[in-house]
Order: sequence, then C-alpha cells, then structure tokens
Amino acid sequence: MQFDQVGADALMEITSRPDLVFVRGQGSWLEDHNGKRYLDMIQGWAVNALGHSPKNVVEAMCKQASELMNPSPAFYNAPMMELAKLITQHSCFDRVFFANSGGEANEGAIKLARKWGQLHRQGAYKIITFEHSFHGRTLATMSASGKAGWDTIFAPQVDGFPKAKLNDIDSVRALVDEKTVAIMLEPVQGEGGVIPADPAFMQALRQTCDEFGLLLIVDEVQSGMGRTGKLFAYQHSGVEPDIMTLGKGIGAGVPLAALCAKESVSCFEHGDQGGTYNGNPVVTAAGVAVMQTLTADGFMQSVNERAQQLSEGLLALSAKWGLKGERGQGLLRALILDRDDGPALVEAARNRNPEGMLLNSPRPHLLRFMPALNISKEDLDQALQILDALIAQVRS
Repeated sequence: MQFDQVGADALMEITSRPDLVFVRGQGSWLEDHNGKRYLDMIQGWAVNALGHSPKNVVEAMCKQASELMNPSPAFYNAPMMELAKLITQHSCFDRVFFANSGGEANEGAIKLARKWGQLHRQGAYKIITFEHSFHGRTLATMSASGKAGWDTIFAPQVDGFPKAKLNDIDSVRALVDEKTVAIMLEPVQGEGGVIPADPAFMQALRQTCDEFGLLLIVDEVQSGMGRTGKLFAYQHSGVEPDIMTLGKGIGAGVPLAALCAKESVSCFEHGDQGGTYNGNPVVTAAGVAVMQTLTADGFMQSVNERAQQLSEGLLALSAKWGLKGERGQGLLRALILDRDDGPALVEAARNRNPEGMLLNSPRPHLLRFMPALNISKEDLDQALQILDALIAQVRS
C-alpha cells in the first residue's frame, strides 16, 4: 500500500502527522501500511481500554449493528438501558446521559450545574476549575480548561471559570463567592502532566462543597473506566461527587461518553439536553462489553499488577539514567525526565526498526504512558527494555 498524499492533503490541517497510515491493530500492537509493527503505549490517548480490536467488543458491535443501528434518541433501546444500569450499579450515581465525546459530556456537566444553580442558588453559574486542567475543545470546555493561552485563541471566552491550584484548598476557597455553583476537576490531570489530586485534597473539596452548598464535578474522561486501578478515580479518595463525566475508555475505541449525576442534581427539563446519536445502540453495546470486562472477577487486580510493574520499571530507568522519578495512578503514568528531550524520544521510538513504539510527551520533560488495561507482562517488559535503549540512543 502506497501513502496517499492527495488523500492526506484533503484533510484539514489540525496537527502534524507522520507519513504513515495504520491499517490494522490487535491488542497492544499496531501495523502500518508498510507492514511495520508498533508497540502502542498510548492506545489512542487512553481510548482503547482493552487494546486494539478487542474480540468481545467487536462481536457485541457486529451483533447489534445487524439488529438495530439507530432508532433515534427519542426512543429507548436495550444497550443504552443496560449500560446506564451497569454504570449506576457500580458507582454512586443515579442517572446517565450518553454523548459522543468527553468534551460533549463535560459541556453537558457545565450546563447541568448551571441549570441546578438557577434552581437552587439564585442563578449562580461560576464553576471553579484548575490551572493546567483540560476539559475539551468546545468553547465552554476550553474556557474551563487551565491550558495556557486557551483563553485567547477563540476569544472572547465563556465567562465563569476562575482557576485554582490543584492540591491547594486555600486557593479554591478564596474563589468561592455568591455566584459559585460548582468545583470541577480531573482526579488525575492528564494533559497537565499526569498529576493526581491528593485524597486529602479531594476530601477537602467535598467538605468545601458541602459547607457552601456547591456541586462537586469530576472529569474522568481520561482517568475513569479502570485507568487508575479502580473503576473510577474518585473511589481512591472515598468521596462521592455529584456529577461525573466519562469518555475515552468507555467505548474501547468508538465514540462514546457519559454524563453521570446523582438524582438530586438531575434537573434537566425536556429539551434542555439532547443529541442525534446519544445512546446509540451500536456504541452503547460496545460500552456494555467494556463494563462487563472491567467488572469481571480479577480484572482490576491484573490492572494493578501491571501498574506496579510499570511504576517499578520506570523508577528503575529513572535511577539508571539520573531522571526525576515517575508519578501517576494505575496505568496512567509519567516518567519525569531531567531535560526536555521527550519529543526526541517519541520520534526515536516511532522511527525505531524493525519494530517501533508509540509514546507521548505532554510536556517536553515528560513521557506519558497509557497502555491497554489488559497489556501482557511480556509486552510491558519489552516496552521498558525498548525505552532503556532509546534513552541511550537519544542521549548518545
């Protein structure tokens, strides 16, 4: 297969892509148009929770597509109801709205919080978010995000998102006023550099919300669905949020997200929220297969075993090469480099022969790892060995 430059030029230019086309994937491995294989340690940015083309998800989608693809969101369908039931049975939430992306789910969370503020807090609308956070690419979610420069790209931004510092409760409390309706955070800041919120900080946020009558919103688009070693990251701290968003891993590779809320907060009226594909039976069938896998006996134990293997391996590399350690939760981890050669390592990994490896560098001094939750011990060992060789290569 030849690289189709005309086809590439027909795509809108939104990011820099190498001249390769992935044509198939299985588990932790991808293959490009030249037949070269790549060990995938990013899995679509934590999207492919069960690796590439997991058999049970493929079978569930094919079966559902042969029976019913889209009856319209104005009607119930069986996979939509089954997935909502599974989520509520395994979380502290009572209601679920299905969306197509994490950004859309977060947009819905913002709308729900503001609607609740209209009903219960005299029109309060401000949502305290955090520096270096990432909540999506809609106008409202970009405004909610704490990514540098995002407040001017598509100015004017949406008003009402003052920024606090993660793990600094005093910075949060200083922003609370009569117009505040909620606090929204990622339990682990992914794009910000894989920075977990301390359990004590999460508990202090819950106490602050209770004290001032605010909602606590957790954005688990990246950290949810088993990624951190528990089904949902909020469960590490023992708090119960009022609203949670899910995305990425919930669909194991297909466009699916969820807005979850407690009954007391589920105040949308008919017409307030919707979407052409919300609750689509084909993608929610995929979500059911994912949830059934994640909640099966022993699955989360294996996630934590691989997480320990990855953490210990990264710490060993850090000690060997004089790096600055590693951090994260579960299988969402970062290696902290001692210099800004993260992008060079990413490129060297991709260009490695005869087999490449896919890495991510969200900051120049970081490498982020988001492998499949069911990655094998052998594949993870191989990834660590390749990384060791790559550091030697790039720093020679």
